[in-house]
Amino acid sequence: MQRVIQQTEDGSPTIVVPDLQLSYHSKHGALQESIHVFINAGLLPLFNTKETIHIFEVGFGTGLNAILTLQQSIQKQQKIHYSTIELFPLEALIYENLDYTILLNDPSLQSYFIAMHNCKWEEQANIHTLFTLCKSKTSLSCFSTDQLFDLIYFDAFDPVVQPELWTQEIFERLFSSLAPNGILVTYSSKGDVRRAMQAAGFLVEKLKGPAKKREMIKAIKKA
Repeated sequence: MQRVIQQTEDGSPTIVVPDLQLSYHSKHGALQESIHVFINAGLLPLFNTKETIHIFEVGFGTGLNAILTLQQSIQKQQKIHYSTIELFPLEALIYENLDYTILLNDPSLQSYFIAMHNCKWEEQANIHTLFTLCKSKTSLSCFSTDQLFDLIYFDAFDPVVQPELWTQEIFERLFSSLAPNGILVTYSSKGDVRRAMQAAGFLVEKLKGPAKKREMIKAIKKA
């Protein structure tokens, strides 16, 4: 599978798979989308609510969401345990040329970004004193854990590309893996997605979407 780096409209890079016409991030801006959907809507409201925030990301991909989360962890001095899955990890030639930390005006994060990609799979890695990472090279359907999460970054490929990941059954599994009052955030707000989440037990909120996207979803597991 050929993967190439492509610039998005906000100047930040994404990965595209030309043969499948597939993009890892929004063409309107990879960085602004991740900050808007996963950091601002998902992570920031949880700061100072508990000693350690447990996060599960569906689709490690470029590592953008993870490095943005680490940046906030350091700035806010908040402990975070970050679990993620990725069935098709990027090659070093790709991730070593992603310039997210330069665009964030924080090149000191680059060593952590590379460490995230280089650390062993299926093992907990202490990326920073405040941030631990556990990557699993598996699919969502095969992933299992006893950990209850406070926040889920649902960053799977678009429902048109991977409809099997946006079903009621999948959201029921994710609902059960959330702690009471846990949150799931995602960039998609399609009607079928909202209905599948609601059928799984979530209280679904539509929020303002990132640039050129009208809405996004924040789903809550009410205690």
